[in-house]
Amino acid sequence: MRSMSISSSMRMTVPLVSDPRPAVRFPQNAGRSQMAFRDARTPLRSQARRMRQSIAFSRGFTLLEVMIAMAILAISLVAVYQSQSQSVSMTGDSRFLTMASLLAQSRMAEIDAADPREVAPGNGDFGDAFPDYQWRVEIGETEIDLLKKIILTVTHNRMVVRNTYRLILYKVVLP
Repeated sequence: MRSMSISSSMRMTVPLVSDPRPAVRFPQNAGRSQMAFRDARTPLRSQARRMRQSIAFSRGFTLLEVMIAMAILAISLVAVYQSQSQSVSMTGDSRFLTMASLLAQSRMAEIDAADPREVAPGNGDFGDAFPDYQWRVEIGETEIDLLKKIILTVTHNRMVVRNTYRLILYKVVLP
């Protein structure tokens, strides 16, 4: 409330803004004679104070929150590691299949170009250019007398699992 003076000899107090709420005596001031008026900003101030206090207490993370975050991170990292491991394995398999199929087609082209009566079973390697790869030729009979089944197997020596590639050619052999 503000005071407004009308004259210097006569002072009169006039409220500039009237408060429609009644005067309330607070319990902590029960023994005192002065009246306390409820300010319209008091609930907002106390609410703001409570928010500042709750923010002050919640600035860090609790141990439970950190442990849950670490568990989620560990599970996701295991999934990423398994995916990476599988990717490396698939890369090695595809490299072998590509190289073995090219080497088998090359050797089979040599066999196909040769005289069919001179083709004999055997084995060998692909030279110094591909020291880990070996080939083996097997010749089998079919139900038709004029056809020969030529099986070419390419093997990678350093691989343990899925290290063979097999190519089959049916060739006509005239008497």
